[in-house]
Amino acid sequence: MPHQQHHPFVLKTTSHIQEILEPSNEPWQVALKDPAVSVMTDFRVRAMFMVQPDETIDEALHKMKVAGLRIAFVKEKGSDKLLGSISSYDIMGEKPMRYLQSVGFSDKGVTHKDIRVSDIMEHTKDWVITEMHDIEKAHVQNILEALQKTGSTHLPVIEIIAGQKPRLRGLFSSAKILRLTEISRQKAAHAK
Repeated sequence: MPHQQHHPFVLKTTSHIQEILEPSNEPWQVALKDPAVSVMTDFRVRAMFMVQPDETIDEALHKMKVAGLRIAFVKEKGSDKLLGSISSYDIMGEKPMRYLQSVGFSDKGVTHKDIRVSDIMEHTKDWVITEMHDIEKAHVQNILEALQKTGSTHLPVIEIIAGQKPRLRGLFSSAKILRLTEISRQKAAHAK
């Protein structure tokens, strides 16, 4: 076998294009049969959004609105251990009122502004999760079905490496997937 000489890759550049158009503003869409990873927020690529357990839910909601996100993760101070998550739906839904009723707010003078993230967050032990090795084989349709079956708005993805504790790797959002599959779902509905 002759010895092949490897040439280093050289990126081609040019400066001779006369006219360049702006990016198209067509909405990004995916098909239901596309790989699930195409719609997963991968925390190796994108930082996850965190709030502290002792923040008020109003502070947490404000931070989420500013960041344009509907979910935040709650981390133990001084640790890499996740305690849970809190969504804008948790904060704006019935959870705060249920919490106030459970602590007898009228007796103690506790009001909505006193509720902390840790009071209504969803603890990691209560998460419905999936594993990265399964996601690598799944399609977008599988994720939608899992979210509908569990009634969850988000589906955390963990990665398990031998000899280590499970780590959060990514997240699926039902709102994001529904938005990105709108055309594909309409075509599927019309085909029936």
